Amino acid sequence: MLDQFVTDKMKTVLKRAIENKELAGANLLILNGGRETFYHADGFADIEKKTPINRDSIFRLYSLTKPITATAVMILLERGEIDLYEPVSNFLEGFKNQLVEVGGELTPVDREVTIKDLLSMTSGLVYGGEHRGGKETEALFKELDNRLLGDSPMGTLEFINQLGENKLAFHPGASWEYGTSADVLGAVIEVVSGKRFGDFLYEEIFNPLNMKDTAFWLPEEKRSRLAKTYAEDGNGGLKLYTGNHLGIVHQMDRDPAFESGGAGLVSTIDDYARFVSMLINEGSLDGTQILHPKTVKFLTSSTLNTVQQENFAWDTLSGYSYGNLMRVMTDSKQAGDLGSVGEYGWDGWLGAYFCNSPKDDLTFLLMMQRTDAGITTLTRKLRNIVYSNY
Repeated sequence: MLDQFVTDKMKTVLKRAIENKELAGANLLILNGGRETFYHADGFADIEKKTPINRDSIFRLYSLTKPITATAVMILLERGEIDLYEPVSNFLEGFKNQLVEVGGELTPVDREVTIKDLLSMTSGLVYGGEHRGGKETEALFKELDNRLLGDSPMGTLEFINQLGENKLAFHPGASWEYGTSADVLGAVIEVVSGKRFGDFLYEEIFNPLNMKDTAFWLPEEKRSRLAKTYAEDGNGGLKLYTGNHLGIVHQMDRDPAFESGGAGLVSTIDDYARFVSMLINEGSLDGTQILHPKTVKFLTSSTLNTVQQENFAWDTLSGYSYGNLMRVMTDSKQAGDLGSVGEYGWDGWLGAYFCNSPKDDLTFLLMMQRTDAGITTLTRKLRNIVYSNY
């Protein structure tokens, strides 16, 4: 167990961040050796109603959805239903005859986008930017959002096939850029399994792991537990955020036509802890096996080559590489955070964050809801307190 001095420091750091209006509230869970060593919640799930963050508060995961999507891909890989070098066009018509923008000119791709490219974010698919692919993707997301609450919302396959017709930012495998690859993987899983992506996740991951509050939407009886989202108000405070983003229905009050493999899930801290505990336990939890140990080892390893790594240029991820939709620490001496080689995890747009450190048998999990958060200064402060004591 963490001693009282350490736990008091973490509580103080979180309280100070809330008082400084960096976020409305959060909960934090630390596991070591499969046992809970610390849990704490502070602040509000709803500032206006003074509703506190609770252990069963539900959070929008955004990109913390991605590791779950990658795990679903590994399930199909183990069963021999996919090959990571298969072209995505084998499953999705929109990915045939793709074009890439090079020096302002369009040219056919050197080779097709593969499933491995999607897992590594080396596909040339992006979220936005000034190149043609970025502008086309932004326009497509705008159409997706405009139709989101109407009579003809875009479905997963419709959206992804249109996405495949967008121009790529670079030839497949030639570089690295964070983008929509995980959403494409969700569509591939639908085609291969013959099931809706959400149904596949429920049957293969959520139900076996007893993740009762993890899904692409919430029935009415659970919506009161959904934490509100807040944004900076420009004056040092917070304001309520209610917008839809990246094709996600913010209220989570309907079964979405588009199930986003990159951003669409909600969960609780305990539900997500069961998922990451399965990973750190080499694919099993409480007698239920989701993946085999060698598959988990591959899933949680970096996959970038030297050229791709040069473009993984986020300053706050020095010492890390990337693979299978997660960061992986490869050089702890170069990192700006305390940690161990082999640590892996990811974060979401609203600040949800996890890391597993197999070497330390340690899990760090934080849930919050503030726009444009990602990995915050608060997150790094808290994890540094934890890692300094293991």
